[in-house]
Amino acid sequence: MLAVVTGAHGIAGDVRLKVFADDLSRHRTFNGGALTLAKLRDGTIARFAEIADRTAAEGLRGTELTVPRDALPPLDDGEYYHADLLGLAVVSTEGEPLGRVIAVENFGAGDVIDIERPTGKTFMVPIHAVPEWDRERLVVDAAFVD
Repeated sequence: MLAVVTGAHGIAGDVRLKVFADDLSRHRTFNGGALTLAKLRDGTIARFAEIADRTAAEGLRGTELTVPRDALPPLDDGEYYHADLLGLAVVSTEGEPLGRVIAVENFGAGDVIDIERPTGKTFMVPIHAVPEWDRERLVVDAAFVD
């Protein structure tokens, strides 16, 4: 997800966006071609060719804007897309199985990993408590495990 529509803006069908990417303007279509970006202002106000008026724009509230993975820029070492971490098995640095990643949040001070234990109980750790991850698992420093 690159952005989410938070509501209508004006009467012509523009929408307000909460943006999670550096630059949406590099993408022209979203959601499998269902939405075509016609205009982007200030990085957070968009007009889609398929949306003709305020009523249609209001109907998009909550819509997540996505693009195919291959449309995203390549990552440098140590970088990740939140979607890459979702569903990963989680173990402690001592090898203890902890559960699975269910969300990656950012409340302003950096990413926080939300982990669900097999019991259903959840706990969160800051990204700096994650010394390593790969496509199979995410490792959490044992000092951060409750």
